[in-house]
Amino acid sequence: QVQLVESGGGLVQPGGSLRLSCAASGFTFSAYAMRWYRQAPGKERELVAHISIAGGSTTYADSVKGRFTISRDNAKNTVYLQMNSLKTEDTAVYYCYTRFAAGYWGQGTQVTVSS
Repeated sequence: QVQLVESGGGLVQPGGSLRLSCAASGFTFSAYAMRWYRQAPGKERELVAHISIAGGSTTYADSVKGRFTISRDNAKNTVYLQMNSLKTEDTAVYYCYTRFAAGYWGQGTQVTVSS
């Protein structure tokens, strides 16, 4: 069965960094693009970053460009989100997503940016 398991969230001060991981299983990870989304309280879920199958193409939401970096390791079936220069408005639950079959979401990991 398909599983996406996020980790790496936590509490960080503004200006700090976190690295999120999403470990995938149950499908051919290397054959699918991957995405990170986030959802803040009272807001809709939004796309944060997208990475192509081999990792050669990435796109980002304007709000995170220059601060976040998405990457993947197909040998480890894992996608990452390196988040630098974090702001209070980055506080949200972060989810990874694959378009495999009907599409699958992870359970999410909480990121809280606060002093």
